Amino acid sequence: MDKTTLEKINKFTRRELKEEELYTFSVILCDNEIDRDCERFSDAALETLKSMFIGKTGIFDHKPSTSNQTARIFDTEIITDESRTTKNNEPYKYLKASAYMVRTEDNKNLIAEIDGGIKKEVSISCSAAKRICSLCGREKSQGSCGHINGKSYGGRICHTILDDVSDAYEWSFVAVPAQVNAGVTKKYSESGCEKMPSAAELPDVEKLCREIRQLAFFNGGVKAAEKAELSIEGKSVTELEALKKGYEATAHSKEMEVQLSADTQKEDMSRFRI
Repeated sequence: MDKTTLEKINKFTRRELKEEELYTFSVILCDNEIDRDCERFSDAALETLKSMFIGKTGIFDHKPSTSNQTARIFDTEIITDESRTTKNNEPYKYLKASAYMVRTEDNKNLIAEIDGGIKKEVSISCSAAKRICSLCGREKSQGSCGHINGKSYGGRICHTILDDVSDAYEWSFVAVPAQVNAGVTKKYSESGCEKMPSAAELPDVEKLCREIRQLAFFNGGVKAAEKAELSIEGKSVTELEALKKGYEATAHSKEMEVQLSADTQKEDMSRFRI
């Protein structure tokens, strides 16, 4: 550990700590790749987060409590990997942070788990004032533009661009991060990180929406299916999956009734057929 690193760390301590008292590691906080929720950070957002995350604490599972604090970020940098491109056909960029912990008897097992690759994946908590459609540039907060996240339009995957970041709260060790590449790393390489999903491996949003409409129909008929169709508009993949689980739970909790007479059903049910 060089003198410059010690100086950066000691800006956050009450007394000058020595190298042997400290444990440091690097972590990828976020990047400009389309994540599991079909969202990505803009380049401007990454630049803002770079300064905002200096000094931010690391916790577990986004549970903000003093006892849950485990590390603190003392330096950040944005790295561009010109050898690879994102699913949006842009140079891959990620925000890398350097964090420190004070070595204690209580955290020696955590340090061992970080070194052993057990505690690796991380997720960040921040606030983005703008959520922009990648296809038409319209802000999601101003209403739906009709484009569905995760759906391909002319070979382009629709997703939400997160921009105008106003605050960064914390970063957490988690089991499953929204951003596939976020996590503890020694150096960034293809072999050292989880393989990015291809466009074909993204969730089939159209199929998910169709299944939600079908479940709603079986739970409450055509009106329920039409209501579900309105509710799925503009939702992320995570929100759609949660909505589907809710309908499935309702379907399992009630007895299925079969109607053999189709004459009485005047409405068009073609959208809701399996």
